[in-house]
Amino acid sequence: MFGLGLALGAQAQLLFENPDWKESEAPPPPKFDVQRMLEVDMPRQRDLRYGVDPDTIRITGDGVVRYVAIAKRPGNQGPVNAFYEGVRCASGEVKTYARYSGDGWREAKDPQWVDLGDQRSTHSLVLAREALCQSAAPRSSVGEMVKLLKNQKPLD
Repeated sequence: MFGLGLALGAQAQLLFENPDWKESEAPPPPKFDVQRMLEVDMPRQRDLRYGVDPDTIRITGDGVVRYVAIAKRPGNQGPVNAFYEGVRCASGEVKTYARYSGDGWREAKDPQWVDLGDQRSTHSLVLAREALCQSAAPRSSVGEMVKLLKNQKPLD
């Protein structure tokens, strides 16, 4: 599986993780624009296109990378769905704070951190592996993350 290295690195990192870590309060979902979407190369069997609006990527003082992920059908057919998420590179986890579906944002009820290897969040794993994280830490800047998203190699 393509996320095995990240998952194993995250498990090893948990042994040395700060037990006093606390997540800062997530700000409200930022405005996003589908026209700015940088597509993420997903495994070929997916019928949706996933990407991220680079203007929404933020690295916060608690080490969480927050962003708006966008899911849409090829050719701009059908509704656009979006997810306001955070990736914690230190633990290899993702959290969904809110979901968007045409009529606005809906906050997630009791959002929890889940392992990036969870099959429901494959796009988050690809984002973390390809652009957001470097080992168990966020990349050095949002600019570096955007550059990596623009220069991805297709997945097989």
